[in-house]
Amino acid sequence: MNKNPLFDWISAGTTAVPNYLLKYYTKIGLNNDDLVTLLQLLSLVGNGQRFPDSQLLADRLNVSREEAFKAIHQLMNKKVLTIETRADEEGKTVDEFSFDLLYEKLSALLLQSIKEEESEKEVLASKNLYQLFEQEFGRSLSAMEIQTLNMWIEEDHYRPELIEMALREAVLNQVYSLKYIDRILLSWEKKNIRTKEQVEKESKRFRQSQSNDETKEKSDPDEKPVPMYNWLKDKFDN
Repeated sequence: MNKNPLFDWISAGTTAVPNYLLKYYTKIGLNNDDLVTLLQLLSLVGNGQRFPDSQLLADRLNVSREEAFKAIHQLMNKKVLTIETRADEEGKTVDEFSFDLLYEKLSALLLQSIKEEESEKEVLASKNLYQLFEQEFGRSLSAMEIQTLNMWIEEDHYRPELIEMALREAVLNQVYSLKYIDRILLSWEKKNIRTKEQVEKESKRFRQSQSNDETKEKSDPDEKPVPMYNWLKDKFDN
């Protein structure tokens, strides 16, 4: 019975290739030939050939066995491929290709990319902060005020969104002072408030607490409520 060619194609399986490898292989020092060799090795290993003979690779690459061996050696020199020795199910010592170094390089590249992206966002957010402060204050910031903003971001590591929230609270209380805003930020830091969501949650909790105190005072006018610290109502001079 003739076998359906489609069956052969399906039974041959597929090879999972990280898109990040295809996109950034040159950034980890690989060229086009290296990539093709690597993909062929991934395919062979994925199909059960943990340590394929160099002739198998040579046939796929349509090169000599010596050239295939050199291609493997080049990947090892570029530290994306290693040969590991382990014991199989029967306790025999066997060799196999490992791509751990490849994945480590791709992971490091990804983390570096994320860090650079976050840094760029932070720089942009900082520039927007300067503009926002000048807009709310109705004037240009002094050199000292700019330095204070930089210290909040670079030394105190306050997130730009948190500084923006503190500015909003100051504006709502009509206090246009960086010293006042600094006290708000310090108050939040003591409460371990570091995000916009946490600020909103704390503000909601405080409003609820105030509401409960007012209700209690109305029900028992002779009992004075315990005063609560409210950073929003503290006034600090420039």
